[in-house]
Amino acid sequence: MAFSGQPPPQKFNMSRYCLAPSEGRHADKTALIVVNDLDTLEAAETWSFGELEDAVLRIAAGLQALGLERGDRLLIRLGNTSDYALLFYGAIAGGFVPIPASSTLSGREVAFFCENCAVKAIALDVTLPADDLPDSIQVLKDKEIAALKQYPERADYADTNAEDPAFIVFTSGTGSDPKGVLHAHRSAWGRRPMYQDWYQISSADRMLHAGAFNWTYTLGVGLSDPWANAASSVIYIGPKDTCVWPRLIAKHDVTLFAGVPTLFRQILKYCDFDREAMSSLRHGLVGGERLPTGLKKEWRERTGTPLYEAIGMSELSTYVSMAPSVPPKDDAIGKPQAGRHIEILPLEGGTEPLPRNELGVIACHRTDPGLMLGYWNRPDEDKLVYRGDWFLTGDLATMDDEGYVSHHGRADDLMNALGYRVSPAEVENVLGSHADVAEVAVAEIQVRPDVSVIGAFLVLKEGAAPNAEAIKSYAEERLAGYKVPREYVFLESLPRSPNGKVRRAELRASGLAAASS
Repeated sequence: MAFSGQPPPQKFNMSRYCLAPSEGRHADKTALIVVNDLDTLEAAETWSFGELEDAVLRIAAGLQALGLERGDRLLIRLGNTSDYALLFYGAIAGGFVPIPASSTLSGREVAFFCENCAVKAIALDVTLPADDLPDSIQVLKDKEIAALKQYPERADYADTNAEDPAFIVFTSGTGSDPKGVLHAHRSAWGRRPMYQDWYQISSADRMLHAGAFNWTYTLGVGLSDPWANAASSVIYIGPKDTCVWPRLIAKHDVTLFAGVPTLFRQILKYCDFDREAMSSLRHGLVGGERLPTGLKKEWRERTGTPLYEAIGMSELSTYVSMAPSVPPKDDAIGKPQAGRHIEILPLEGGTEPLPRNELGVIACHRTDPGLMLGYWNRPDEDKLVYRGDWFLTGDLATMDDEGYVSHHGRADDLMNALGYRVSPAEVENVLGSHADVAEVAVAEIQVRPDVSVIGAFLVLKEGAAPNAEAIKSYAEERLAGYKVPREYVFLESLPRSPNGKVRRAELRASGLAAASS
């Protein structure tokens, strides 16, 4: 029942695993291309593996010279520059614990991170104030960061164990404050099931990731995984422009392109791209939110390349995915990646996996090396996500006899309609197949203290006219009566987080306002 892949070595440093010389990872091979010019798309920076490792180990030595000790926390609050990545891997190389964060955090959020994690140093964007930080925290701005990269000595990789803390990433909590997910060095090793069961990556690949450096989706999929496989990474940090991505693929011979569904949809809607110029692209990788079937089909028709979806979370990375080796099937999101022990457990309790095709919560065996060490300073939350030997992902799904997993949304998004539990994903799949619908999300709306209904929030395709009755009739032909939305709200766009996830709380509020008017 446990993780059946190769276990990580007892002595393991995540940065060494990603950057130290190895087969195919030669010192002079290109590891990172950074582009910031929207017009020319020429590389502003090109880093070889040797240059990356040199900078990372100098940063590790410099941080130690500043007085940081093994396990001390470094908050990274920078803009989207290569320094972000260098500090992240440099801290891990030295045995310190970086906390990747956004430069747009509020003062309250920064104060919470600093106090909650007893931060010893903060890498701070030069445009941000430092006078509101405690005197005990060392502040590293552009001059100090430049000095770290050029520190006169190189450190050795810290002699860390696989179970030692490596980094903390903050994610939304159940209360008012976010919760820190503490990952071990082994988390990089725990990503190995993705290499072939999602990416099918090799040392010949060039990975383009559309996210910012402060997102673990970018740090993992965009940097750690390509580097661990001696592949190259391409990162764009210039002015925002949806249509830059097809141009980057063509300019830099990108073979793998990763992003969220919204980005792929926007490219198809707004960009007039040359399919032949993008011939280097093998396929796209989609995470962060469910990939609509219609979008997957249109991307294939327009580009000639497939999109492979994966589902994951900050606590575990991805665990179920499609891949070139996994034939598509209906609306399934994919299969559990090789080595991972994934089962469907009952919603209400119990550790015995459900029979095939029964709805429950996806659970991963706690021996998986990609699984977090726990929530930082929140032991009560740790207890909530474990049930015996299983980690509960909170994702609702069924698994069929062939091992295909069909995703039904998050357990906390499950709707109650007329006493029945309804999965948002099931309703969204139906409404999303309507010819006039570009995007859709559904949420439960409490119209009275004792009455809740399902609301549909729709973004229409260009030229389509809002027609709630027609869409409702379409749903009635394809869904049980209690699953059909009662309220229909037409929007210019769905409210999303910076990472592309739908903000269902905002939908519920806007739906309640619409129902009350």
